[in-house]
Amino acid sequence: MTTSKTTMLGDRPVGRIGFGAMQLAGPGVFGPPRDRDAALAVLRRAVELGVDHIDTSQYYGPDVVNELIREALHPYPEGLRLVTKVGARRDDQGAWLPALRPEELRAGVEDNLRSLGVERMDLVNLRLLPEAGTGVPLAEQLGALEDLRHEGKLDLIGLSNVDVAVVEEALGLVDVAGVQNGYSILDRSAEDVLELCEERGLAFVPFFPLGSAFTGGPARLAADPAIAQVAARRGATPSQVALAWLLHRSERIALIPGTSSVGHLEENLAALDVVLDDEDLATLAAVEPVGDPLGAVPHGD
Repeated sequence: MTTSKTTMLGDRPVGRIGFGAMQLAGPGVFGPPRDRDAALAVLRRAVELGVDHIDTSQYYGPDVVNELIREALHPYPEGLRLVTKVGARRDDQGAWLPALRPEELRAGVEDNLRSLGVERMDLVNLRLLPEAGTGVPLAEQLGALEDLRHEGKLDLIGLSNVDVAVVEEALGLVDVAGVQNGYSILDRSAEDVLELCEERGLAFVPFFPLGSAFTGGPARLAADPAIAQVAARRGATPSQVALAWLLHRSERIALIPGTSSVGHLEENLAALDVVLDDEDLATLAAVEPVGDPLGAVPHGD
């Protein structure tokens, strides 16, 4: 059973596997990388291999990851989509704090434009923090992004870390291009959000596509007998099988696996060539998911 090589991000096709740049920052997504040259090499190799969308945020570092992207790739190749998220900020110790007031969202977009060296973002995700309790109405948050869109500072608006009710409310307020939620073969708590995206023609971009490190992540993939069985049958790694499962799960899914290793980057992109048949998918149906409750993951998805 083959899968398409592209999906839609708004009205534009993108490759099914992009690159999530969060891991290029230092420990805790804070401060400089352990190996700056390696981080730059990963970004350049990603583009060499055809990656056409990179997911980032100014609050990764902060500034660190965006500045790495700019150093590695600017002037950016034609057709490369740069996707960011706003809605959080970091304090001096690296803690994640909400930044969801309209003026904070505007500042977040401007900071991304500055640090990436661009005049317009291809997509900006509103990253909600349900546990923060800021009390800012969704209409005001999305209104700030819509104003920026009309000013030409962003092209598409997306949502991140949201439930079905929020997606439905947002769809009544602005054009929404996609949703970025935690989802993997190990965490299917956002299944209803994925189904809504399929119904409404929205992109669905899982963060932690290999499972959160806080619930076992890649190590748990390798330990699962069903995943190991399919990996052995296909001559693939457990991580490649998990990514291939997502590609088969829905044509609306675009993946942004992250890594700071060129070897892992190449392994992740090779998941596009892993073909799963009905027997494989039936075997993988036995994987027991362990979902993360919405909002229980670090804010730097």
